[in-house]
Amino acid sequence: MYDHITSFPNLLLAWRKASRGKRGQPHVAAFEHRLEDHLFQLQDELRAQTYTPGPYTSFYIHEPKRRLISAAPFRDRVVHHALCNLIEPLFERSFIFHSYANRSGKGTHRALDYAQRLSRRYPYVLQCDVEQFFPAIDHEILSAALARKIPDERVRWLCGRILAGGRGVLAGEYRMAWFPGDDLLAPFRPRGLPIGNLTSQFWANVYLSPFDHFVTRELRRPCLRYVDDFLLFGGDRDELWEAKTRLEGRLGELRLTIHPGAQPRPVSEGFPFLGFHLTPERRRLKRRKGLYYQRKLRRLVRAYAAGELPLEQVTASVQGWANHTRYGNTVGLRKAILSRIPIGSVEHGL
Repeated sequence: MYDHITSFPNLLLAWRKASRGKRGQPHVAAFEHRLEDHLFQLQDELRAQTYTPGPYTSFYIHEPKRRLISAAPFRDRVVHHALCNLIEPLFERSFIFHSYANRSGKGTHRALDYAQRLSRRYPYVLQCDVEQFFPAIDHEILSAALARKIPDERVRWLCGRILAGGRGVLAGEYRMAWFPGDDLLAPFRPRGLPIGNLTSQFWANVYLSPFDHFVTRELRRPCLRYVDDFLLFGGDRDELWEAKTRLEGRLGELRLTIHPGAQPRPVSEGFPFLGFHLTPERRRLKRRKGLYYQRKLRRLVRAYAAGELPLEQVTASVQGWANHTRYGNTVGLRKAILSRIPIGSVEHGL
C-alpha cells in the first residue's frame, strides 16, 4: 500500500485534488511552477521516511461559531490527499450508511432530507453534539483504530507523522475533561486534530465509527450523524432519555462528552440542524444564517464597487448561497435579501 501511496501517478492525482480551485493562490502557483521537482522531492522523502510536516497557519472564523482553523502547508496537503486516496476505501465500507459528513454521495442536503423523513415517522428527537470535538480527539485511540484496518507498517508511520505534526495546534481550545480511571498524566495525553485538514475530516469519521455502530446495533435507534452533530429519534421521551445515558457512557470510552442540556423534544416543535430549523412539514433557514449572508453580500458588493473583486466572484457567492438555501422553504427570504442589495447598484457606489 505504501508503494502505491508514494507512486508518482498517485502524487500527481493528489496534487490535482489539492490544487482544485486554488491554483491562483501564490503558494499553490509556486508549487506548480516546479511541479515535477516538488513531487519527486516529496516522493524521495516519503520513500526514505524522512518526511516531516511543516508548521500550520492558524486563524479564527466566527460562523457558525468561533473556531480555530489551521491550514497545513500546500506540500503537506498533497501528502494528505495521497494518503486518503488509498486508505479511505478501506474504511468507507465499514461506516454506517447514515453518516453524512465528508463522504462521497452524502453531504448536508441528504442529511437534512433524511432527518426530515425521520421527523415524519417519530414524534420525538434527541439532538446532541460533541463538546470540543476536534480538540478532544485522542491520538492513542485514533491510532489504534487506524492500525486495525491498515496492515502496512509504513502507512501507519505516515499517519503517525501527520498526527504528530498537528499535536498541540488546538491545545488552547481544549478544556480538560476527566474520565473514569484517569491519573495525573491524563492532561498530557496527545490529542487534537487541526480543523481544516483533509485527514482530520476523514479521521473524524474513523474515530466515531464505533460509536455509530453502537447506536445502530445496540441502542437500535434510527439516527444520523454529521461530523459531531447527531440525531436520535424515538416513540417516546423515556426511551430517548435511556438512550442518552447509554450513549454518554459509550462516548466516554472515546474520551468525549456531549454538550449539557441535550434532551428529547417533540419534533412538532421543530429542531435546529445544519443551519436550518426543521419540522415535519417545513425547513426554514436559521435567522442568524440569513443575517450573516446579508452582511457578507454587502461586503462583497462594496469590494466589487471599489474594484477589489471581479463581478464573477460576487456572482459565484450569490449562486452558491442560493443553491444551498433552496433546499429549504426560503423563496421569500432569498427574494428579500437579494432584492435589497442589487448588484447593479454598485455602479452608484453602494
